[in-house]
Amino acid sequence: MMKLAGAFALLLFVTTAALVGQTAAPNPLPWAYGFVTPGPDPVPPPCPVDAKPYTCSRPGKPWVDDGILLELPGSSRKFTIGQIQAHYDPADWHPEDHPQPVPAIVQNGHERDRLRACAHCHYHNGQGKPENGHLTGLPVNYFLQQLALFRSGGRTSADPRKANHAEMTQIARLLTDAEMKAAAAHYSAVRWRPWVKVVESDTAPKTRQSPAGLFIPLETGHEPLGQGFIEVPEFPDRTERLRDPHAGFIAYVPFGAIEKGRSLVTTGGGKTSACAGCHGPTLQGVGDMPAIADRTVSYTVRQLYNYQQGTRHSQLMGPVVAKLSPDEMIAIAAYLASL
Repeated sequence: MMKLAGAFALLLFVTTAALVGQTAAPNPLPWAYGFVTPGPDPVPPPCPVDAKPYTCSRPGKPWVDDGILLELPGSSRKFTIGQIQAHYDPADWHPEDHPQPVPAIVQNGHERDRLRACAHCHYHNGQGKPENGHLTGLPVNYFLQQLALFRSGGRTSADPRKANHAEMTQIARLLTDAEMKAAAAHYSAVRWRPWVKVVESDTAPKTRQSPAGLFIPLETGHEPLGQGFIEVPEFPDRTERLRDPHAGFIAYVPFGAIEKGRSLVTTGGGKTSACAGCHGPTLQGVGDMPAIADRTVSYTVRQLYNYQQGTRHSQLMGPVVAKLSPDEMIAIAAYLASL
């Protein structure tokens, strides 16, 4: 992997245009999108408007089901690797975490359309991972608004290499209104679990990248962090292989990021608006506004940059992010994740 410190210095040099809304410039925050370099490789998979959702993704190597029943700490259930990794009926380790019965679109998806079950990527409890979205506890109206934006093209990725964003667009186009409402009601009723630990450091574990954009820490070795960040599973095997919806993440960020982020989040620091004005005094959401505390650094940074580049449409958030630099976005996300 390219050293993060060197990569960040290079990206700051070549991406000035991106910070004023020109999407043609390389991405100064590739880690938020699951990459370590600004591009253009790897190129995104083809995804025409009539594509089946899964064909737009970056599929990994299929898991071979050997029939062996596997267990997970804290769960009384047992599943084979094929059941755990299933696209259309994934294993549910903790049915006590969420409402029953699980809506068909969440549990099964549409195999005929190659539309994977919501629970395959976001888990049954909606916690999600750094490479995708966090659905737990989202207000129903907000949830439906975001699906409408995906469907209309109003929520795309500032880095076109992020394939699962294109997949989500195709999913939204195929969902019925009833399925959208069922998924929204299911996930809005789930209570958020603590999910992210933030570590300020000069170094981070060396990692490898999954096809979907998740960074997996290697067993040995560290590398300089520089002014970037890296986010990894706290229990890599439980996340990658067993899909444990209780196994959270560790975000490594530069020293001072949390305090810098606290100032920006609470006062605006002359660069943005205080977040509590819309997201509530505890940043756990108010009315139709979503919670933003304890979400992964990758997800928050990605959304801030998407808003800034105009690939995620929002009249409210556009002015809020307009003046933010890449390191300020990282600081804001680090502070929010630390809450």
